[in-house]
Amino acid sequence: MEISLYDPGRGFYDRASTRLGREGDFYTAAHVHGLFGATLAAHFRQIRRAEGSPSRFPIVEVGPGDGTLAADIRTALPRGSTEFAGWEYVLVERSASLRTAIQNRLGRTEPGQVPWRFAPSLGSLEPLRGILLANELLDAFPFRRLVRTDRGWSEVGVIVPAEGPLQAETRAPASSELPGDLPGSAPPGTVLEISGAMEAWIRELADHLAGGRAVLIDFGVEEEALISRGRSGTLEAIRAHRPVDPLSRPGTADISAWVNFTRVRRAAKASGLEETYYGPLSEALVSWGVDDVRSQLEVGADSVESVKLRLAQKSFLFGFESFKVLELSPPGASV
Repeated sequence: MEISLYDPGRGFYDRASTRLGREGDFYTAAHVHGLFGATLAAHFRQIRRAEGSPSRFPIVEVGPGDGTLAADIRTALPRGSTEFAGWEYVLVERSASLRTAIQNRLGRTEPGQVPWRFAPSLGSLEPLRGILLANELLDAFPFRRLVRTDRGWSEVGVIVPAEGPLQAETRAPASSELPGDLPGSAPPGTVLEISGAMEAWIRELADHLAGGRAVLIDFGVEEEALISRGRSGTLEAIRAHRPVDPLSRPGTADISAWVNFTRVRRAAKASGLEETYYGPLSEALVSWGVDDVRSQLEVGADSVESVKLRLAQKSFLFGFESFKVLELSPPGASV
């Protein structure tokens, strides 16, 4: 998965032809309408006020894709006020082709715009007192595919034959090679995708979040619900908005799995982070004021844009049912 998604020049996210949005292979909530980014911007303003309105309040977006969400959030942040001066937008994107797309989209920072810059990694930044945003990042961390057998847990791997297509093969790894907290009650045939890389990133986040909030948005459920899926698991490959064989033409399709929020929340708690919110994206958007934001954007909008705004709000509230929001803060932070 690491090679298929991130190999320089050939991985899905690093190919020059990689396209996001309706005309590409897949799209995120940000590609539906700018209302999504505008609502996040309103929420970030609320968080900043809860933190005592510090003079500097950066937003660090990890895995920003083509920069669509970053552009919408920057546009929606207030201008011409003392609050405006403290914002900065930092983008952590490992793909060279996507960094080029972001550069083309955001361009040079003009007077009156929120300044932006790239950072090579979260670990390269100073302790963060602001917003850490990850929209559909967790599902893209490379994962292991484990299957429960009568003898315990085995692993589904990939075989590269001398000739012919890639093949899946199940083997029983040594017990020391398996995570120590796998569910023992899962019935035989259960398939689970487990990402140690994702859990390690949560620990890294805890090391760097000194104030403010981490806002993680992704599709997923609790581990119990994943176990109930049985033999299917949640591995998925998408090309041109259609599911395809994950082992077919590596590097030409997005590969993901539903986020196991039980493990994410467990890793966050073990790292000392506190949950300030966990629940459906629709409920989060309502609490963040999506209706008020939409009403404000409708002022001065023509009839066509007004309809687009209302349809977008309906899509966010009813079309992203599998999406969750997990907000995390360092111990003792404002809620």
